[in-house]
Amino acid sequence: MSGQPMPAAEAPPVPPPQGHADFLLNGRVTLLQPDGGYRAAIDPVFLAAITAAVSGERVLDAGTGTGAAALCLAARVAGAAVVGLEQRADACAFARRNAELSGLAGRVTVVEGDLLDPPATLGRGGFDRVMMNPPYLKADAASRPPDDWKAAANVEGTARLPDWVRFADRMLKPRGTLTMVHRADRIDDILGALRGRFGSLVLVPLWPKPGVEAKRLLLVARKGGKAPARLTAGLTVHDADGGYSAAAARVLRDAGELAF
Repeated sequence: MSGQPMPAAEAPPVPPPQGHADFLLNGRVTLLQPDGGYRAAIDPVFLAAITAAVSGERVLDAGTGTGAAALCLAARVAGAAVVGLEQRADACAFARRNAELSGLAGRVTVVEGDLLDPPATLGRGGFDRVMMNPPYLKADAASRPPDDWKAAANVEGTARLPDWVRFADRMLKPRGTLTMVHRADRIDDILGALRGRFGSLVLVPLWPKPGVEAKRLLLVARKGGKAPARLTAGLTVHDADGGYSAAAARVLRDAGELAF
């Protein structure tokens, strides 16, 4: 009809998530993940373990993916409210389904959105803690995998590491805490991104096994913190025989907290 506005096109529905179920924290978390695509490993479990939330706090998991870190934290800390921000609609569908499968839908909320233009529902400065597992590889120093999910998880896109840190600063309350897992060989980039916004830095190397240099590290930083940085003894993930060390098993199987 002439003069009548055309109805807005509706976005195609996101198909129900289908994939393979993994189980974290000795079965306390069910993690449905896509077959053939990116699959979360142990890094988000360690990230959740070093995020020292307590009951009543609000925690934001930036780039939550299928929800591994958010769900592990909620499973360990009863009473903590966790919000996962994720840009991909298909990943959001997995994360929401995983919260249901893990019995944590009441305390884990998944919000679709871009950290470069955060959804208004997140507000500003309302979180006690922000945790993140940013893409490990620089956009200009890595070939993007053909699978777009793997590419988004492993290689920086429009949002670079400093953008992730600025987002955490924006979301945190004064004196709030940022926790991150990243590659050890990007420590210069990490320190540069934190400078002027975060301090009281605690670095935790993750040694793959005795005598092998760290490839991953965990960090804890406080918004506006002024205390000297600390480099801890770290954690050895595997014993010489290849099995998990007692310290790693306490985190990965028993939902233990990492305190340094």
